[in-house]
Amino acid sequence: MATIATPQRPHRRTLWRVLRWALVIVVPPLVALTAFALLRPLDLLVASTQLRLWFDGIQSEYTQIPFAGSPSIRVHYFVGGSGPPVVLVHGLGGRAEDWAHLMPQLVRDHHRVYAPDLPGYGRSASPAGATYSIPEESQALEAFLDNRHLSRIDLGGWSMGGWIAMRVAIDQPQRVRRLMIFDSAGLRWDLKWDTSLFWPQTAQQLRQLNDLLRATPPPAVPGFIAHAIFHYVALHGWVVQRSMHSMLTGHALLDGKLGALKMPMLIVWGKQDHLIPVSVAEDIHHEVPQSELEIFDGCGHLAPNLCASRVGPVVKGFLDEATPLAGREAVIPK
Repeated sequence: MATIATPQRPHRRTLWRVLRWALVIVVPPLVALTAFALLRPLDLLVASTQLRLWFDGIQSEYTQIPFAGSPSIRVHYFVGGSGPPVVLVHGLGGRAEDWAHLMPQLVRDHHRVYAPDLPGYGRSASPAGATYSIPEESQALEAFLDNRHLSRIDLGGWSMGGWIAMRVAIDQPQRVRRLMIFDSAGLRWDLKWDTSLFWPQTAQQLRQLNDLLRATPPPAVPGFIAHAIFHYVALHGWVVQRSMHSMLTGHALLDGKLGALKMPMLIVWGKQDHLIPVSVAEDIHHEVPQSELEIFDGCGHLAPNLCASRVGPVVKGFLDEATPLAGREAVIPK
């Protein structure tokens, strides 16, 4: 009697062999990545941001500049794009990656963008003898511009970086074509928060700092991320403390000095900025008659990051406009 041949099924041993090799190849990297994310989440976040910037054509570079009596220290910066140069300066406790949501927009708008890590921050050197004051950091920024042969730029600064940007624009007005500040320090106002929140050591302090920075209270920081933040603060918080101490002396405040700024100026602010109130933006706008003030409803102190999709077009419009809208003030709704 004839038999009908049936297709042979893959042997179970062959399937198990394939599965075993797949597990050997895939599982260890996943375990390693998970362990790295749990043990060093901040490093993973920075690395992922750098990778995203690299895909946007923005490279990580290093150079040497004089700083605080030292003839040469190592400074990290991002650079990408082609066209008129734009230099972006981060704030207290920040780093160049803070501009990661705005830089690609400017690169696509045909600008060459530079974002340095100020001395003491990010991947730049932290000389032990520096004060990290506004004058020192302003001189460092000027040295960076000299090093990169940037004689005519559009300059932007965020928070403490805005203070530094205004200081440089006052000292070297011929160098700054247009000036942009974002939720900036630099004028006197009544502090309603504890300055030590900028080097948090407890979960409560970290929560209070996040509440200050955001328009609405964010979810609680996961424990493993909080632990990594506390570890980072233990190693690097002394720089922030020195910077804050210098700023609180009031010697470098710009009250009554902003009238010297004659270049077009854009002032960007989050309406719900609980760290530096909108009244400071209005005072700056009053002192600089040719400035444009754009207030973003639904945004806090982190407007250039968390509200970058709305802030970016305004910044691009300001940089590209032929004639500034002098004295303009607008509240941009959600």
